[in-house]
Amino acid sequence: MSDEIDKQAFDTLAVRAGIQRTAECEHAEAIFVTSSFVSESAADAAARFSGEKPGNLYSRFTNPTVRVFEERLAALEGGQRCVATSSGMAAIMATCVALLKSGDHVVCSRSVFGNTVLLLNNYLAKFGVETTYVPLTDYDAWSRAIRPNTKLLFLETPSNPLMEIADVRRLADLAHAHKALLVVDNAFCTPALMQPLKLGADIVVHSATKYIDGQGRCIGGAIVGDTERVGKDVYGFLRTGGPSMSPFNAWVFLKGLETLKWRMQAHSVNALEIARWLEKQPRIERVYYPGLTSHPQHDMAKRQQSGFGGVLSFDVKGGKDVAWKLIDSMRLISITANLGDTKSTVTHPATTTHSRLSVEQRTAAGIGDGLVRISVGLEDVEDLKRDIARGL
Repeated sequence: MSDEIDKQAFDTLAVRAGIQRTAECEHAEAIFVTSSFVSESAADAAARFSGEKPGNLYSRFTNPTVRVFEERLAALEGGQRCVATSSGMAAIMATCVALLKSGDHVVCSRSVFGNTVLLLNNYLAKFGVETTYVPLTDYDAWSRAIRPNTKLLFLETPSNPLMEIADVRRLADLAHAHKALLVVDNAFCTPALMQPLKLGADIVVHSATKYIDGQGRCIGGAIVGDTERVGKDVYGFLRTGGPSMSPFNAWVFLKGLETLKWRMQAHSVNALEIARWLEKQPRIERVYYPGLTSHPQHDMAKRQQSGFGGVLSFDVKGGKDVAWKLIDSMRLISITANLGDTKSTVTHPATTTHSRLSVEQRTAAGIGDGLVRISVGLEDVEDLKRDIARGL
């Protein structure tokens, strides 16, 4: 990043970073809906393809709208380079495929999205990459799991769906002591609430589908880090493998970044009020939200985050049947597994987002049949309470 960008505040970067106006002098960022770009001559085309001369070639890996999104998100995360992808899972896949090889070993938190586990177990394992899973906050277990061939530590914080908080700095130090990389999924916090690179992480991945979009419109992902691993290795995989972000989606995400900080603050306020209210309900066994003083990592969340986020989970007494009845009784909150929307959403993780995991895997991750997850939106909080209370 330039010295000028280094001096600008988050709010300014969210609105201004990456803008490069065309000859039309547009104020809003332009959407370049083109598959390819024209060269001035055969020599010009050859120079661009060889890397001798900068310039756009093909929208799979060079598109001006996507580039503005990449530069803006990199600035907000405090990274040197960002690579945008077609989805959050594509971001994780691109990171792993670009940086790992057969014979390498990964240590991963048990508390990650179900598809992340399946990607590691069902696909990367085919190519000789082995994964060991450990409890997110058991740091001795992380240390014991590391081998001489461990190349990467992977985690989500807060975790999905139990909202556990990892000590990013501690795990970064552990990874670096063993010459491994720490990769953090920052989709739940976004850079508006936490910047893992500043805590020592090497790479941050995002599902831009969630809070970066903020209104449930588009699918996309991103990887943020340094110019070598992300700017060359991950970008090289994107150029060849092609899990690319569309220009239109990049433009939507740009608009999302402009309001990200204010939305995340509002989500956090609403979620904390709902969480405190849920703790008082007799049909609720436990509420999982890092903003609660009852949360085991509450102090850690306060230290490394500027807010607690918009997602919470809770266990209802009675297991799956009661959880389903509660969900089905809601009339305002949408039944969908997506999160990060202005509209509140609810899901039953054991039978949706984590249903492809075995019973043993779900049990090890603490995902029971009575667990319900709510992504608290921006509706009036009293209306949300009434909607949940209908089922309780």
